Amino acid sequence: MRASLREEILKSGLRLMFQFGYVGASVRDICSAAGAPTGSFTNHFGSKEVFAKEVLDRYFLNLQRHVKNALEDTSLSPRQRLERYIENMTDVLAADKWGRGCLIGDFSLETAGQSKILRKRLESIFQEWRQPFATCIQEAQECGEIDSTFAPVDLAEFLLASWEGAILRMKVEGGPAALHRFRQIVFGTVLKKSGTVCLGDLSQFHPPGQRS
Repeated sequence: MRASLREEILKSGLRLMFQFGYVGASVRDICSAAGAPTGSFTNHFGSKEVFAKEVLDRYFLNLQRHVKNALEDTSLSPRQRLERYIENMTDVLAADKWGRGCLIGDFSLETAGQSKILRKRLESIFQEWRQPFATCIQEAQECGEIDSTFAPVDLAEFLLASWEGAILRMKVEGGPAALHRFRQIVFGTVLKKSGTVCLGDLSQFHPPGQRS
């Protein structure tokens, strides 16, 4: 058994589960796309559930890199970092021509009621995913950049849940209109910018004679 088969199966599984879903991507099709015998799938992963959890972990690891790149950019104010994340992910979705959404959202719809293993992993992913957003929102509230009526964790939950809904609508419509609506409404209401300027939010200041 070639050592590379495990990696090839995971790559094929991620691609096919994105395209056909958890149920639609059969083990046989995944192995065929990876150039691996079906028996090697069982040897490496044991079951489709276990395999799907690992595919989900791999997807989330990549997503966390996008989160880190946007939300840890201290050259921007906290609210600007949140907007940057949405901008960056919109670019990712555009590169796939609006046809591929978020595997976390897709699995939540398809597998949460079928698999205890995947439901528990999805629940923990949402908790991990929201934390850096809650931290960023708290920073924005502390410097007065956004309103403090709601708790940072609640706003982070609302932001991510609304974003996932917008992505699902995007897939149905085959275009970015839902993403643009999401951004306009969220950043115009619950994350509306206040008059306070946070450290790092220097975009409105320009040297004499220069404009942005």
